[in-house]
Parts: sequence; structure tokens; C-alpha cells
Amino acid sequence: MNKFIIITILAAVVVMSLGCISSPENKEMGSNDTQKENASLQEKMPGKISTLRIGYQPSTHQIAEMIASEKGWWAEDLKPFGITEIKEFEFPTGVPEMQAMVAGELDVAYVGTAPPISAISAGLPAKIVAAVNINGSDLVLKPDEMYSGPASLAGLSIGTFPPGSIQDTVMKKWLMENGVDVSKVDIKAMDPGPATSALSAGKIDGVFLPHPAPSIIELKGKGKHVVSSGEMWPNHACCSLVVTDKLITEQPELVEQIIRTHIKATEYINAHPEEAAEVYAKRTNANLTEIEYSIENWDGKWVSDPRLQVPSTVEYAKVDYEMNYTKRQLAEKDLFDTSFFEKVSGEEKSQ
Repeated sequence: MNKFIIITILAAVVVMSLGCISSPENKEMGSNDTQKENASLQEKMPGKISTLRIGYQPSTHQIAEMIASEKGWWAEDLKPFGITEIKEFEFPTGVPEMQAMVAGELDVAYVGTAPPISAISAGLPAKIVAAVNINGSDLVLKPDEMYSGPASLAGLSIGTFPPGSIQDTVMKKWLMENGVDVSKVDIKAMDPGPATSALSAGKIDGVFLPHPAPSIIELKGKGKHVVSSGEMWPNHACCSLVVTDKLITEQPELVEQIIRTHIKATEYINAHPEEAAEVYAKRTNANLTEIEYSIENWDGKWVSDPRLQVPSTVEYAKVDYEMNYTKRQLAEKDLFDTSFFEKVSGEEKSQ
């Protein structure tokens, strides 16, 4: 299936759910000298890349990418593999991020585990090679809204990520498992910013969003937490590290190092959550107090082992197929390549 068809399929989901998408922010690191060096290396190593393009979203779920960047680990660790320039692209949600990967504009993506399911089902040649986090989203309602369980959401309007996203899938599965007719809840596809603004203005009754948005809403007195996503679906996969099949096939050693650096960054933020909050606040111009509160109170956990995410991701694929988000039901082999992580983690254990 060609790229145009895949992009068209993903674009249809975006138009249906988002209306419009803001352009990704390109945070480039490099210089004219670097670009000249890139060209020279490309001549010496045909078929191999010298610029690595990484996509991510401004969520505390994906601080590992930011830490690796701020510490200079991407540049330092990947240089021996011919990478002389790192380009980072920021996306509002996973659907446009997967569109960019389909278009050949990304090599690596920190993204929710659900959007790649739709993209891979439509023909995107890519695999999940590492986990990024589990859980980490909250259902927040207006301060005066009464909540007495899933059934009490009937008749309410809830803003969340678009169809095929982690939040959309988790919430709808949770409602159905609790005997709630999903059509009775007005679920609105919205980015975190517009959803937060709509709740604050009283235009919707609640939001189901990834952190830090729930904590920011609470601290501003615009909403109250009622359910965490880990209560809806314990230890569910949230964000993952996705790489293209092209990179896996042509530069497997580079993929191994990307995973090593990701593991290092993940271990670092778990050991230094205060610094992680500072890095996030700096990178996103967020309020540090709000980010610290989010990290202290979320039910998420930063992880790197993709095997932790296999069961819930395969279940996402099943739910997506049943809800007609995908035309075929994907299995573990379609979505994951855990061999790189297993090799890298095995090396660490043997040292």
C-alpha cells in the first residue's frame, strides 16, 4: 500500500476527530558545518542516515525523550553510528505524528501505543521496540459535577483524544465493561489545550487526558479528579517508542543504541523526578509547581521494557478492530519487535 493511501486513511481519522491540526514544531540541532559533515558521511555510507528525526508530544509521559535531548545523550551516544544531527518534532497528539512517520518525515516516534496500531494496520512499516510509560491519564469533571461511577457519565460531555488514541480506547472499553452505552456519553475529540479551555469555560462537563493536564486543571480549581486510567485498565500501555522498519533493517546497531539511550533516560527520570519536572517545565514553558504536582500525583510509571506493554497493546488492537477503527486485527508480531530490547537488556545484566 503506497504512502498516499495510508496518509489518506489517517487523514480521514484526523478530519473526523480533530477538525484541524497544528503544524509540528521543529526543534533542530545542527549547523552549516554539521550539514556539510552529513553530506560527506552520506557519501561514505550510502543507505545510512546521518540525521535522526524524532517525534514526541509535550506530555510528562515522554520526559525520557526530553532528558536524552537536554543531557546531550542523543547527540553523544549516536555519533559513533554516523548520526551528526538530531531533529526533534513536537506534535499535539499521536495521529498527526503517525501521519508524519507515514510520510517518511520521522525515523523514531515517542507516541501513544494506540495510534501506531491504526497506522500499521493501514500499512505503515514500523514496530514498537521499547516501552515509554504505563497508565498516567485521569478523568476530571467540573467541580460541581456529581460522580457515582461509570453510569453517572451518561448524558455528560467529555473531551478526550481522538478515536484510535489511548484515551479514547481506554475510556470506551471501560464504559462498555461497566454496562454503559458509549453512545449515551458525548465524547468529544479534542487536543489537551482546547479540552482544558472548554472545561474551564463550562462548555463540556469533563475531560479524560494524559498528565500533566489533569493536575493543572485541579490546581486551577477548574475540575476534580474522579478516576485514574490505571483504575479503568490496570497497568495499561500508554506511550511507546516506535521506529521504522527501514531503520530496523538497514541500521540495527543504531536502533540498539537508541534503545540504550532511552533506557538510560528512563532510569534517570525515575531516579531524579524533581529534575525531570524541571526539564519538562523548561522545554514546554510550563509552571514548575504544576508539573511537580502532576508527577507526585499521577498513577503513571516510566518504563522501557516493551514486553510489559504487549498484553494491553494486543487488546487495544482487538478493541480497535471491534470498533471498526482498523480493517484487520493485528497481533503481537505485527506491532512489536522486542529483540532489540532483549539484546540490550541482556548486555546490561551480563556486565
